[in-house]
Amino acid sequence: MENLSLQDVPPSSASNNTHASLVPHGVPQLPPQMFTTAAQLLDLTDSETTLPNGISKLEKVMLVLRDGRKLIGVLRSWDQFANLVIRDTVERIYIQDLYADVPCATNIIRGENVLLLGEIDLDKDDYVPEPFRRADESEVKALFRQHIKDRKKKDKVQQAKLQELGFEAEHTGEILF
Repeated sequence: MENLSLQDVPPSSASNNTHASLVPHGVPQLPPQMFTTAAQLLDLTDSETTLPNGISKLEKVMLVLRDGRKLIGVLRSWDQFANLVIRDTVERIYIQDLYADVPCATNIIRGENVLLLGEIDLDKDDYVPEPFRRADESEVKALFRQHIKDRKKKDKVQQAKLQELGFEAEHTGEILF
């Protein structure tokens, strides 16, 4: 997959550049290659890549869901509503400078819950960015649960302050009656 940026010029199919006349000057535009199309999804579905060392690996995708979870797996199938079937899935949990991969087998994901879908570069698949290090699943889950508790406590204090100022508390997903 290409590394593209806002400064990249989209490829022109003809000598006259009709794209330039449609775009106001000074407004940065993303090149069309930065968006996942149905054809690219079709290429990613159960596709296999041979690495430079000769080893064959299945293409992986990363999904970021609406609730913040990050899933990594092999795209098995998809439909017109962006519902996805992902196999050999792991949920990657990040907390502080630690991360853990929790195996999830096969998942069916409703399209409305998908925020982002991206292809994983298999050459860099095993590369871990500098501040992060892999940790035991139980350790990361315990830290994550503590983080959620702290955030809920902080949200309650914030809601109490807002109520004192006359603002109505937002629905937090808890039973109100």
